[in-house]
Amino acid sequence: MRPRSSALVLVVFICSASLLASQTQTVSGGPAPRSAQALSTLHSAMMAFGERSTTTDVTLSGKARRLAGSIDETGTAVLKALATGETRLDFDFPSGAQSEVILRSPKGPVGQWSGPDGKVHEMKQHNLATDAAWFFPVLFLRRAASSAEFGLAHLGTENRDGKVVEHLSTTRQFSEMPPGIAPLMESLSQSEVYLDAATLLPASITFNTHPDNDALRKMPTEIRFSDYRSVNGTQVPHHVQKYVNGGLVLDLQFDTVSLNTGLSSRAFNLQ
Repeated sequence: MRPRSSALVLVVFICSASLLASQTQTVSGGPAPRSAQALSTLHSAMMAFGERSTTTDVTLSGKARRLAGSIDETGTAVLKALATGETRLDFDFPSGAQSEVILRSPKGPVGQWSGPDGKVHEMKQHNLATDAAWFFPVLFLRRAASSAEFGLAHLGTENRDGKVVEHLSTTRQFSEMPPGIAPLMESLSQSEVYLDAATLLPASITFNTHPDNDALRKMPTEIRFSDYRSVNGTQVPHHVQKYVNGGLVLDLQFDTVSLNTGLSSRAFNLQ
């Protein structure tokens, strides 16, 4: 997407925040509501992952297929994440290299992305509200289970993509944000988690992404997980697919998974 001017984006973001804040009854600053049933289900899911030791970092590498309009190309991917919330995605396609870095700061998440031209773009705050480690769900679910900043709800059992799943819904509190913007960020952070009822491993996670200049325009995004294999006692999905607006945009098949290698935070520096 072609970048817009910072001033225009800021005006649109503030206007969107004011509009949504006037439409929501969310109150920032208090503890997020956390359903006991949702917490119990999440803890059971963490046991299903079978971590013998808590994962502090992960590096996933393998093949990547990218689809965008008439583009359908295959290359390689290296995805990294820290338990503290930092992520780095590096792709090498015939059309050129692409990368994305997200890290935590005292003021909240910040991120950058670059395309084949090498030009670095700032990621907008309204696209940083959901969890950055969407490709490695154990980190997201552990944060949701252990942190009081996450609101949790259990929405029951349902059928999805031919599977029976347990449906959980999560949102985040943004106490570091100004009161006029925090309700918008909380709404933007909402993610739906679908756990395979038989294994309690994530089958899919859904959330919304948005154009740079319109925080209220929703682009439904779905991450599907399959081909779980044990790596050092932890169940890791080796096949991850990303859908936007119902269409496949990224298909990842990991060949190598490395856990707890001592990744340095320097690997996640912004330019």
